[in-house]
Order: sequence, then structure tokens, then C-alpha cells
Amino acid sequence: MLTTSSIIIVMKKMDTEISTGLQVKLKQAEKIRKKLVEKNLLRNDLRINKNKTSIYFPIKKITDEFTSFKLVKKEFKKRKIKSKSYKNIIGVPKSLKDSLPTSFDIIGDIILIKIPKNLIKYQERITEPLLNFNKNIKTICSSPAVTGELRTRKVKVIAGEKNTETIHTEYGLKFILDVGKTYFSPRLATERKRVADLVKTNEIIVDMFAGVAPFSIIIAKYANPKIIYAIDKNKDAVKCAKKNIRLNNMLDKIEVINADAKEVERIFKGKNVKADRIIMNLPFSAFSFFEYALKIAADKFTIHYYDILGDGEIEDRINKLKQIAKDNDTILIGCNVRKIKTYAPREFYICVDITAKKSMPM
Repeated sequence: MLTTSSIIIVMKKMDTEISTGLQVKLKQAEKIRKKLVEKNLLRNDLRINKNKTSIYFPIKKITDEFTSFKLVKKEFKKRKIKSKSYKNIIGVPKSLKDSLPTSFDIIGDIILIKIPKNLIKYQERITEPLLNFNKNIKTICSSPAVTGELRTRKVKVIAGEKNTETIHTEYGLKFILDVGKTYFSPRLATERKRVADLVKTNEIIVDMFAGVAPFSIIIAKYANPKIIYAIDKNKDAVKCAKKNIRLNNMLDKIEVINADAKEVERIFKGKNVKADRIIMNLPFSAFSFFEYALKIAADKFTIHYYDILGDGEIEDRINKLKQIAKDNDTILIGCNVRKIKTYAPREFYICVDITAKKSMPM
């Protein structure tokens, strides 16, 4: 299974391939290698060959600058690179190496990557090695920030197949999604499993911002809840969620609801149920929905509240959550903060595991 990469590239198994090679004397080899890399002419998927007098560089094509060297047809071994960073094999000027993205997301057979503006003209040099060396990858998309209530990205296919739909595998479960119409983060795989492991038998669970339903489905698979209500406002996400529930045989455990999470009190009043556990995975916006979550909670309950905050903002946010709880006749017994990942310098994607109980109104 391919998941979020810290930019360690999975390579093809080593075998051989006949390719055009540039024959260069040993004393000139390093100088010519650098030029080939700079011009994006060196094949990174094949090993350089050599004998006692010459080095043979596998090349993509020949240009006028190198016509003085002898071209040969030669057998080269396919390489299995153990490099810790893909930056070592990307053909951009050395001065720009530090501008290369430090990470990218792999969702199914699609890579989502953010390429800085100063590297746009080198886009092909960045994407080609990723396609060549990851045999399971078919498409590479640019990945702008998630925006709006529906949590979507205006992705653009920049290499490979013109397709934004994929099937992602996580903990043995499959998720159908469209990266251009729905939100999904492979970086939360461990977090989703962690929450599933906390669920107790016969709990009623509400996933307030379910998306394509990864939290709901993983909980249904690895825990034994009474029922899970998966809510989302995005119609495309709901459509995928329903497909995923059928695909993973969870129809008897999850009910999908296409609605604004601010309507949860009305929705659950009609169902006459109260939630034992509520998942609020909507960073930047979950705070404005907190009071609505409290209105559907059981007398004793747990909320997994997700947000993106700076270190100095976390304590203030928790105090505000406690005040909202107090205003809604609720006591927050425990607020355990977990930093899941770094979002930006000095900003963190956090989860606050909240345990709470209803208090008697004065």
C-alpha cells in the first residue's frame, strides 16, 4: 500500500534494458554527468555503465552540445535507488533544490504535489521521475489548498493520465474518491485507526464531516459500534461514501446523511438518538460547529475535535470550548491534545480528545 510519502521513492525491481548510451572518457565523466542532469537528458531509471576507460551514460536523447561523443546501444541495469530524498534525482539547478517540495500525498494511483512558482518551468523534470519510478502511479496533480465548506481542491493534472478518480487502500479497506471533488488525507490513516481502537461496543457514533467516510468505515471494520451516522454537505463526497460503504460491506453499520452539520439537532431529534462519540474533523471550521455537536450528545460522551492552531493558540481554544460547553449545560472533564502533524511553521494539525458530561441546568 502506498501512503503519504516523506519523498522516499519506490523503485522498480532491478533488471536490464537496452538503451542509447553516451560514451565518455573517465576523466570527463563527472563534468558531462552534471551537464546531462542540468539539461534533463540523463535517464534516472537506469544505472550508469563503465569499463576501464569509459563511462556510458543512459540518455533520453542527444543534443548538439554532445554530438562530439560516441553514441552506443548498450544494456543498462534498471536502478533501485536507496536515496532518502527524491531531490537527489530531480534535474533542477542546484540553487533551487531547497525549493523542491519536501513531501507529497499519494492517494491511490495519484500523487498530489505542491510545486512552488519558482519551479513551475521545471515541472516536467520534477514529475517525470515520480512517474518513472513509481510503477503504481498513473497521474500527478498540482495540489492547491483545500477551500470552502465542501473541502475541495482545484487540482490540475500536470503529468500522466488525465484522471482525478482513484481507489485508495487503507488498513485493508478501499475508498473510491475524486481528488478534485472530495477531500481525503492519507496522512490521517494512523489517526483514523487510533480512534477506531478507542470505540466501545454498542456506541452510537456521529461523524459530522464524514467526506468519503474513511473514519466511519474504519471504525465499522475494527470496532463494534451500534451504528455510525456519516454526515457531509458535499454531494460528491456523499456519493463516494455510499459507494465505499457498499464496497466494504458496511451497509448494516453506517447510515449516510447529506446535510449541513448545523442541522444535526433537527436530524437526530427525529431519530430520537444521542451520540456517545462525535468526530469533528473539519480543521479551521470545527470550532463554529462545536455547540451543535453538544446538542446531540449523550449524557456522557467523547468528542474527537480537530483543528489547525499555533502553539500559543491551543490553550485559548480549549478555554473557549469549555465556555461553549458551560453555556450548553456541559462539563468538559478532559481535553487531551495530540499534535498529529506540522501544517506550517509553528502551526499544527491537532486532535483534542474531549471527554464530557451533561450538567444539570441552574
